[in-house]
Amino acid sequence: MSYPDTYYARTMADAATRATLSGPVECDTVIVGAGLAGLTTALELARAGQRVVVLEAESVGFGASGRNGGFVGPGYSTGTDAIARIAGADKAHKLHLLSIEGMEYVRSSIRDLSISDATPTSGVLSVLRYDGGADLKAHAEETRRKYDYELEYLETHEVRQRLNSKRYFQGLRDGRSFHIHPLNYLRGLAAAIETLGGRIYENSPAVDARLNGAAKQIVTADGRVDARQVVFSTGGYTGALNPRLKRAFLPIATYVMVSEEAPDLIASAIATTDAIGDNRRAGDYYRVVDGGRRLLWGGRITTRAGSTEALVRELRSEMVNTYPQLAGLKTELAWSGLMSYARHLMPQIGEMAPGVWHCTAFGGHGLNTTAIGGKVVAEGILGTSDRYKLFEPFGLVWAGGLAGLAVAQLTYWKLQMQDWWRERAA
Repeated sequence: MSYPDTYYARTMADAATRATLSGPVECDTVIVGAGLAGLTTALELARAGQRVVVLEAESVGFGASGRNGGFVGPGYSTGTDAIARIAGADKAHKLHLLSIEGMEYVRSSIRDLSISDATPTSGVLSVLRYDGGADLKAHAEETRRKYDYELEYLETHEVRQRLNSKRYFQGLRDGRSFHIHPLNYLRGLAAAIETLGGRIYENSPAVDARLNGAAKQIVTADGRVDARQVVFSTGGYTGALNPRLKRAFLPIATYVMVSEEAPDLIASAIATTDAIGDNRRAGDYYRVVDGGRRLLWGGRITTRAGSTEALVRELRSEMVNTYPQLAGLKTELAWSGLMSYARHLMPQIGEMAPGVWHCTAFGGHGLNTTAIGGKVVAEGILGTSDRYKLFEPFGLVWAGGLAGLAVAQLTYWKLQMQDWWRERAA
């Protein structure tokens, strides 16, 4: 089985392999990409009685969906005000409610499908790296008023009881959000799809897409799928199969490391099972795993695959800067992965041509958004709702190619500098 060497692959509960597509098959909907968006779409269609085929170039959960931080909580990486400026206040409100629904969808799927190996753990704590409690309280009140969603405000001393770091000030704890083992979750979804009669083929990269006319055809090296509907959900690993989709996003690499086993040392710094994210626009995220025995720490982005070793040095520097007491904590494993980012920094979800759907660009948005994206695409295919149209203002605009990648990297460096100056001023 082809997986990068990640903590999730090493602790994967289900190591089942799946056949490569050989020969022609027919179905109602063929889905290209067995990440979270593709598998959620497939699950919802299979539940409705559709004949579903999923094609995966590698293995289920090979890409970013199976090697991310594992955070599941509401919202988008783009702020609500920015979304409202593009889509209007009403759509921005509905989109946020969708993100909450996506979080609950993941939670209920774990429960209803008995995916206990996803190990859901409640709590996500967002912390400030400067003194700004008044704004944080105002945000919590607005979230309660607009969405009936409670966030627990923590003063600096309450944050530092949980996180033994002078770098942190006030925080907001979201008790409804949670974090999971994403690869085990994906493989649980895959097993459920197959139980419902869906077919998943691994090591079956699509090499040609014939999308004109009512009958669609996706071709692999050794087979062919004929279907009425096609869904592209390939994320940062989209190739030249769909040029319009490929030109509409930027592949961005992000990096994660996992520590050695050192429960006592880790507990001296982090006295909570909550997942942690800071408020910086170029911030880090982390959580304890293995029952507190290891620390998973992620962050940093590059617009091309960089040296993982060099980026890990940067991650370690950030970790030790935040928690000097962890200077002796060794890194046991590190990896990177490609996420897809649109120029407008929102997911790209919709029907690009009759019977041809896309569900991608989930970089930075969390597992909840990816899940609800797959669900609304399935609803669109089934004709049970047109909620996917909420994403219409965020279409397949050209991401800028190589120039776009350069701008993205410069923007990231600019954000890092702005974060540094803001903390220094505080």
